[in-house]
Amino acid sequence: MKILFLTPQLPYPPRQGAALRNWGFISQLAGRHEVAVLSFLVSGQVESGEDGMPVAVRIETVSLPTRSLGERLRDLFVTRQPDMALRLASERYARRLADWLAQESFDVVHVGGIEMSPYLDVLEATHPRPGILFDDLNCEYLLQRRAFSTDLRSPSRWMGAAYSWVQYRRLRRYEAQVCRRADRVVAVSDADAAILRDLEPGIAVSVVPNGVDTQVYRPQSQSAPRLLPESSLVFTGTMDFRPNVDAMLWFVRHVWPLIQAQVPDVHLFIVGQRPHRRLAGLRDDPALTLTGWVEDTRPYIGAAAVYVAPLRIGGGTRLKLLEALAMAKPVVATPLGAEGYPVVHGRELMLADTPADFAAAVVDLLRCPERRTALGLRGRAFVEQHYDWRAIVPRLEEVYASLS
Repeated sequence: MKILFLTPQLPYPPRQGAALRNWGFISQLAGRHEVAVLSFLVSGQVESGEDGMPVAVRIETVSLPTRSLGERLRDLFVTRQPDMALRLASERYARRLADWLAQESFDVVHVGGIEMSPYLDVLEATHPRPGILFDDLNCEYLLQRRAFSTDLRSPSRWMGAAYSWVQYRRLRRYEAQVCRRADRVVAVSDADAAILRDLEPGIAVSVVPNGVDTQVYRPQSQSAPRLLPESSLVFTGTMDFRPNVDAMLWFVRHVWPLIQAQVPDVHLFIVGQRPHRRLAGLRDDPALTLTGWVEDTRPYIGAAAVYVAPLRIGGGTRLKLLEALAMAKPVVATPLGAEGYPVVHGRELMLADTPADFAAAVVDLLRCPERRTALGLRGRAFVEQHYDWRAIVPRLEEVYASLS
């Protein structure tokens, strides 16, 4: 089968959500199918991205388009389209895609996220028309609706709430339209699939969950040198991504003091590239480290006593949870942070929604190494059984087969 992926950035190195998911698919499919990738090229990816992809995968890239803040504000008022529909609109990419499709045919074109939806026009004009699969990485309108509800509670965030209110109303209409135009829609969880079916009844939605390579993300050797202090908490993520920024601000303001009061030597590591300016004040706490970009997050996850995921905004499922669980780390998450995974509180991880409950769960684990170990091992077994890419990708191949 010939498969063409349209991706917002090169999937390698896989350091954030869309890239991690696309890399999981492509790395497994390359040995069994003819796979090609047409991608935008993000700054700094020229060598590391293309050199790291499987040799069998054909890759072409187009420079990432730029939109100034002024252009975004203009579009907010002069169009009815959501920002995500315009973010990666590029005449150059559209021309290259059209030229490629004129030269050869593909059985399936895998549209990796709503940002790539502007290129549905090119796909629909192609003859013979390939099967179109839309991979809805997040239920985007729901993410913005939740951001609106969260920001509305804080007067200092009312401008953000107003932006999200506009975006979620536009995205609700636009996301439904994109789902209608695709031959098949893929969601990352049963919860997201149900939301999409309610959004646009009658669409064909299949669930292909997020996954992790359990041979890459594995428990740290007991003999490995300790990178972090013994009582360390770790959070990982792209740190200019709004849900991650909100998670850390909420955690540090409301949960962190409760933990410090009971475990004075605790240290928090926020690991991820491009820390947002809203996080700058966190650097004043000597017990808190914002690492910025790191080559590999695994040493930090592996050295953590507890991995925290205090997310309050979002859609889809969080790949960061799978990485931590695969490394046998005890995890404390909000219910929304663990949304989409069939986990049970106290079995695979700990769930907590209030500051007091979240702090109590973290402190309990910090004080009980045996409980940390047992919880981590159950989390690892859960991921091995259900979320290894080697088990997930055949489900995607079944969806492809229904299109060809």
